[in-house]
This record gives sequence, structure tokens and C-alpha cells, in this order.
Amino acid sequence: MSNRIGELDLEDAAQEAAGNWKRFDSFYWFRDDIDDADNWAIIYTHHRESGLLDQSNAQVINTVLEPFTDGDDPDVVMESHNHWAVGHIDGFSLRVFQDGKITDAFRKYHELAEAMDQYPILDESDYSERELDATYENIPLAAYGVKDDYELPEDWAEHVYDWLSNHRCHALENVDDQGGWPDEDDLRAAFDALGYQEVEAAC
Repeated sequence: MSNRIGELDLEDAAQEAAGNWKRFDSFYWFRDDIDDADNWAIIYTHHRESGLLDQSNAQVINTVLEPFTDGDDPDVVMESHNHWAVGHIDGFSLRVFQDGKITDAFRKYHELAEAMDQYPILDESDYSERELDATYENIPLAAYGVKDDYELPEDWAEHVYDWLSNHRCHALENVDDQGGWPDEDDLRAAFDALGYQEVEAAC
């Protein structure tokens, strides 16, 4: 839905978005009894299994729209809905029209949707930081089958990351938008280069 909005001009996007929740399959919105429900849209940004890009863009969108969540009758309400496939799906409901006019909240979201239509990443710094954090977290998982073969210091993952970054940067490339996942050959090369001793096999 969000990509479609970004492809349209403001007026067409508003008409497309307002009341979109009524077209969802097998969906019940607990706020559908509000007086102007037909003027609202539900926009989903990410879910439990989302990759780093959707997580990053969702954070940016939430930050930009946060001022519209204030007050007793806000134009933006953060939403989290149950979903059979991914557990939950998150986003927000947004008032598109009020008194026949497009709200400032929708105008702001439309700007973001247009930006994503032109280039998928809303904040390069945030996305890069998420890639880095995910890769750090992935390295011990990727090393599950080999790390017990070596005597490793407590901070080994940090040193392995630095060595791979300098010598085998391809091993840290983002995989499936989940961060870097070095293979065992790259990890063994790092362990050996860093002087970590292999554990002697028991007789």
C-alpha cells in the first residue's frame, strides 16, 4: 500500500488511502466505530520477520509522524495487529481527510512515500548502523560450527569483524537484508590470522 501511495500525486493518493482498511481480507479494525472511519487509512510498515530496510524506514516514519500522535483526537495512531503468518504486523492509522481537506499528517506521510518510491532508504545512517549491529550479532551465530575448535578470547567477535573488514570485506556483505553472515572458511581464516590456537582433539 505504501509503495502505491508514493507513485500517486497527493490528491489521488489521498483518495486511494482513505478507507483502505475496508478492502483488507479477513480484517477487523477495533476502531471502526469512530465517527470519521471512512476518512482514515491503515498503513503497515513492518512485521516480526521484516528485514533491516523496513525496520529502518519504519523508525524514520514513526519519528516524522510522532508530532501528529499528540492530543485527545490525534491524526495518527500507532497500531500493532495480529497476523497469522508473522505473529504481528505494525504501522499506524492515519486520518487522511478532515472537513473535506487533506490533513497535514497525510501530506507528511505522502512526502515520505514519494521519497521511498524514488529511493528505498529514508535514512542511510540509520540503515548502515542497523547493518553493522546485525552483523556483529550474526558473527557468533555464523561461527557456531567452528568456534569451539579454537581458544577464543571474550572479545573475539569484535576482532574477527575488524579482520574481515580489512581483509575479506565480502564476508560482511548484507545477506537477505539481515546483515553480514561470514562463512566458516572466512571465520577460520580470521581465527588463524589473529593467532587463536586450535583446541587439541581429545585422544
